[in-house]
Amino acid sequence: MEMAIKFIISDIDGTILDDQHQLDDQLIGKIKLLKERDIPFVLASARSPKGMWPLAQALEIQDQPIACYNGALIMKENETLFSHELVQPEVSILVDILKNIFPQVSINLYSGESWYVDKIDSWVEIEAEISGDQPIEGNIQLLLLKKNIPIHKLLLIEKPEIINEVFEYLSNLNFPESEFYLSKDNYLEVTNHKVSKQKALLELANYYQVNLLNTMAIGDNFNDIPMLTQAGMGVAMDNAPETVKKSANQITANNNQNGVSRALQKYILTPIQKFA
Repeated sequence: MEMAIKFIISDIDGTILDDQHQLDDQLIGKIKLLKERDIPFVLASARSPKGMWPLAQALEIQDQPIACYNGALIMKENETLFSHELVQPEVSILVDILKNIFPQVSINLYSGESWYVDKIDSWVEIEAEISGDQPIEGNIQLLLLKKNIPIHKLLLIEKPEIINEVFEYLSNLNFPESEFYLSKDNYLEVTNHKVSKQKALLELANYYQVNLLNTMAIGDNFNDIPMLTQAGMGVAMDNAPETVKKSANQITANNNQNGVSRALQKYILTPIQKFA
C-alpha cells in the first residue's frame, strides 16, 4: 500500500537527541527537504516551552507548533493552539499529601512557560541542565492559594524506589481529573487525564487537515506508544524498550546513530516508498 506522509510528530529526548543531549546532526538538512515538500515536522515532549524553543530554533522550525508537557500545551510561536490543564483543587490536595507523607520528593509545577519549585535541589539542577530552563523558587502551596494559574504539569522527582512508592500511593487515591505516569524510573509526571501525545497527534493532524493515515510519529519511550499506534506510520528508535518497538510499524537506528534522519530519508525523502 502506498502512503504519502504529510505530517510528522517526533519526541525529543532519546529520539532527536543523543545520549549527550545533542541534536541529530543530520536532521536540519532533512527538515529543509521536508519544508520543500510542505511536510510539517512538529516536536512533542514532556518538556516546557522554554525547554523546547531552543531546539525548534536550532532546527529552523520555530514557525511550527510545539506540543509541550506531552500535549497539555500546544503553542505556535506566541499563540496557544490547545491547552489542557490540571484541576487546581486536585493539585492543591496532591501537593499537601506530598509535603506531609513524601517530603523528600522534589515538586516541580509548570504553568505555561513558567516553572515553579519550592527549592533548588540537586534534582532541579539536573533538570535545568537538561532542559536549559530556569525555575522560579518559592512556596508552591502559597502559590496555589494566592493565584488561579493554569497548571499544565507536575513533575515529581526522587530516587526510583521512592517515586514508585509515590506512584502506587497516588494512583490508589481519588484524583479523577489527573493522570499519573512514569517518564523515567525516577520521574513521575502528573497531567490532566485527557493529555497524551496521541491526543496531540489527533489535534495537530486536524489542525493541518491531514488524514491520520498520512502521519508519522517517532519516539522511544512508553509514553510514546499511543501516538506510535495511532499514526499512519509509527517509528520506534532502536534504543526504545521492546514493548515500544512492538507498538511501532517500523524500527529505525538508535538516537546515537541519526535514527530520526535515517527514518525520514528511508520512508519519506527516498522516492516511491511502499510499506504496510
